[in-house]
Amino acid sequence: MYKTVLITAVVLYAFSTLHYLVYIVYRNEKVQKMCRITFSIAVVLHLVAVLVRWKEAGHFPVTTLHESLSFYSLLIAAGYALLEVKFNLPVVGAFLSPLNLIFLLAALASLQSPRPLPPALRSPWLHIHGITSFAGEAAFTLSFILSVIYLLQEREIKKKKMGFFFRRLPPLNKLDEINYKILTIGFPLLTIGIITGAVWANTAWGSYWSWDPKETWSLITWLVYAGILHSRLTAGWRGRRAAILCIVGYACALFTFLGVNLLLPGLHSYSSM
Repeated sequence: MYKTVLITAVVLYAFSTLHYLVYIVYRNEKVQKMCRITFSIAVVLHLVAVLVRWKEAGHFPVTTLHESLSFYSLLIAAGYALLEVKFNLPVVGAFLSPLNLIFLLAALASLQSPRPLPPALRSPWLHIHGITSFAGEAAFTLSFILSVIYLLQEREIKKKKMGFFFRRLPPLNKLDEINYKILTIGFPLLTIGIITGAVWANTAWGSYWSWDPKETWSLITWLVYAGILHSRLTAGWRGRRAAILCIVGYACALFTFLGVNLLLPGLHSYSSM
């Protein structure tokens, strides 16, 4: 059942991605409504799939590469759905939906049966740490997309020509403002994720911090985003500078999430689990 529901969600995400790409070209209201409908149904089915996996596995499903990618994709999609309701930015979906689909296809490609949890992972901290960490990553993904859109729109304005993106992308000040609001959500979530991870590590391994590659890169990511927020508040770094820093921050966040787990041996390595 799980695989069937997940594949159905993937198909609907694919349709919504196609609809978003058509929308950004033609800006048709009917297509926009279709985007919302297909994407919303896909998110609901994706949530059902995660809940079914949770029931089958008997634990919160974020302990393998497949489960982590799927849950990360779900939070990205849910985050964008909330963003769309609040700010009505369907054009963002044309950029975010393909990226989210890639993550979910990678999850589908790495599908495997649930595994018994190692003793260290059998803890209530798995829920708290997993949800806050992945929610922070999802927020940074939205920030990354908004930063890319900002740079594209800025380029159009500097060219002083009404190119393809000029009429289709939101104003720069709106993009910058929303991006900042998302950072103020994602950064506290990342902070809570690191703190709860440290408490959990002390419970499981007797040490709050062991400079495991995952811990080290989590700290690097935290410092980057702390620097972004600090520069905005004290030095007034907004607009282009902030957008570039957010892209750098997301590169660190993505490496922390995937690169460290797949490439660097440590307590958080998927291969060791």
